[in-house]
Amino acid sequence: MIYINDLTFEEMKEYIKKIGEKPFRAEQLFRFFNSEKKLNLNESSNLPKSLRDLDVSKIKIHKIFNSELDETKKFLFSLDDGNLIEGVLMKYKYGYAQCISTQVGCRMNCSFCASTKKGLVRNLRPSEMLGQIYQVEKAFDINVSNVILMGSGEPFDNFDNLLKFLEIIHDEKGHNMSYKNITISTCGISPKIYELADYNKKITLALSLHNPFNEERKKIMPIAKKYDINEVIKACKYYEEKTGTRVTFEYTLIDGVNNKDAHANELSKLLKGMRSHLNIIPLNPIEEYQEKRPDRKKVEDFKNKMNKLGLNATIRRELGSDISASCGQLKRSSEVEH
Repeated sequence: MIYINDLTFEEMKEYIKKIGEKPFRAEQLFRFFNSEKKLNLNESSNLPKSLRDLDVSKIKIHKIFNSELDETKKFLFSLDDGNLIEGVLMKYKYGYAQCISTQVGCRMNCSFCASTKKGLVRNLRPSEMLGQIYQVEKAFDINVSNVILMGSGEPFDNFDNLLKFLEIIHDEKGHNMSYKNITISTCGISPKIYELADYNKKITLALSLHNPFNEERKKIMPIAKKYDINEVIKACKYYEEKTGTRVTFEYTLIDGVNNKDAHANELSKLLKGMRSHLNIIPLNPIEEYQEKRPDRKKVEDFKNKMNKLGLNATIRRELGSDISASCGQLKRSSEVEH
């Protein structure tokens, strides 16, 4: 089945030509979905009846959770098939950033991440990724300026739909978002890092690193059994050279697991020569993972060690922790009571 709002503008033109409609209908439809952010074709008085019966992929906001600590909002989105996915809207001085999901669930099985605990159900279509943004913008009459693909799912495990999402959201006839304002997070599927590098757009790549020693990394991130950390870092260096963008390394700090002097020293060796940014994230609790979050002093000490070793390291500002909206806490919510 073809969902008409999954199509890039070029695909839309081809489809309209194929069904024998006038060429200008392609832009009309593309703008309807991606600029006007509408889903019901019957709302368009300009479309002929023959185009109002096209299949449209729908998504809607199911529930909103408001943080009492800051202005963060967490969303449950309902999909056509009844699945629910989560996303987060964060307010910064520069505007709004939204963290979106790319899959229903995840199969990467990182031990400290809630998203993967029920496994992978299916990939999200481009329209379902875009729809998370469009529905939030419409509901609050805002413009989301930055998008982070760091919700449920591994974006590179849904690579073809990811590329279509990027093309559509960047299109000037749609949201017209700069590639520079998009961050894609991966646990380290190195062949896809090379592919995205060759796509050659100024997209920020964020690697979920979490441990510089491959044998230790395997224990918390099974992907390390397939792609060695040195191989992944080599791909990140290629990405940096090809695109001219600085790679961000996400590092969830787990007390007694990855915050020792040996980890700091190995990190400095691993990232030597890169214009990288180390984003330190104190472990956010989930019920399925029993390791401990380090106290604030240990977090500060680790950051200072990294700075002294010559790395640009910062501690991520924690948002929405009271509504389980922080990094690692988003999950597939179809079986969860809220």
